[in-house]
Amino acid sequence: MKAAKKKVAAVVTEYRKWSHADVIVGKVLEGWLYDGKDGPNMQVVSMYVDQFPDKDNRRKDMSRELAKKYGFKLCSTIEEALTLGGKELAVEGVLSIGEHGDYPTNARGQRLYPRRRFFEEITKTFDKCKKSVPVFNDKHLAATWEDAKWMYDRSRELFVPFLAGSSVPVTWRRPNLKLERDCELTGAVAMGYGPFEGYGFHALEGLQCMVERRKGGETGVKAVQCVQGPDMWKALDDGRWSKKLLDAMIPMVPAHAKAEPREATAKAKDAAVFLIEYLDGFRAAVAMLNGWLHEGDGGAFLFAGQLKGQEKPVATHYYLQQPDPFGHFIYLVKAIDSLVNTGHAPYPVERTLLTTGILDAIMISKDEKNRRVETPHLAIKYKPTEWSHATDPVVKPIKREFP
Repeated sequence: MKAAKKKVAAVVTEYRKWSHADVIVGKVLEGWLYDGKDGPNMQVVSMYVDQFPDKDNRRKDMSRELAKKYGFKLCSTIEEALTLGGKELAVEGVLSIGEHGDYPTNARGQRLYPRRRFFEEITKTFDKCKKSVPVFNDKHLAATWEDAKWMYDRSRELFVPFLAGSSVPVTWRRPNLKLERDCELTGAVAMGYGPFEGYGFHALEGLQCMVERRKGGETGVKAVQCVQGPDMWKALDDGRWSKKLLDAMIPMVPAHAKAEPREATAKAKDAAVFLIEYLDGFRAAVAMLNGWLHEGDGGAFLFAGQLKGQEKPVATHYYLQQPDPFGHFIYLVKAIDSLVNTGHAPYPVERTLLTTGILDAIMISKDEKNRRVETPHLAIKYKPTEWSHATDPVVKPIKREFP
């Protein structure tokens, strides 16, 4: 007999077509393929929505119509969403989706989504009710390290089963690539594109889900540097990141400019390379090749690594299905489903704590004339798990009707 569906609250910035609320929470409400059939073992019983966009069809709020259709309660506060207005927790899990919506950007270019505020209100309610339940936090924990570390520490204080991060680590890999645990990885480069902070995070998660499997597990990061313009390519020529690994990824790129990467990135203000020095001596890089790299079929996040004793690097393209049904999010929701139903995170939240900290330090480096930033606070140790990325056939595209 199938277990009863776990009751969950959704706490979202906005719920409109193709927002992260739609492609994550929508699969809980409507099934993997939005057809009312198979889906996760969760039931949305309440929702807090921070903003209600009604600008046009693309930015039209969906939450009110979905509440009528599926019978969940739209709440005016996060506490109400977790208690349904009572004095005790009325849910068995919380999905916190602090992505999209009209929020300010700070001087460093970091979008100030209310992820800490959401988590603060969620855990305040846990504390008040003397009970904690699993929480998923979409993407990086927060814009700044201070907020991210507060969230992590608070989760530990209240014994909250906590999961966070990108869909990139769990999506399809073409070709399929899973590094052996404790492999002797001697170098790594990830490639990405798009909005500097928002997509730089995805590229970092694509890097970290691989390099955490190196011998000894993760030990943390010593220093980072953001290099831009000609310095990107000087760093390549000087061996600070690997041309061999860059060349291994280029044949897998779905779409790019006709010009060579050096030439095409020269005019892009948001092209950069993130140089990362780990505490165990390992070095890696993320190449955000805006101006040369285009989205193409399946997005444009890639990874290449060099294994000791092998001449040829290993490399893969993280395939993202866009648009509907955004199948790569199915595998993120499956991880969330496991979190809520077992009470244990399927992979360490420390991975996302680390990528959040790296990204914040990169933004500091970028803002402060690309200086090298020491990161003693990122001495974050953890071991990887064996949670699988997508290996099923890619789901077929669908055409969906929207409220």
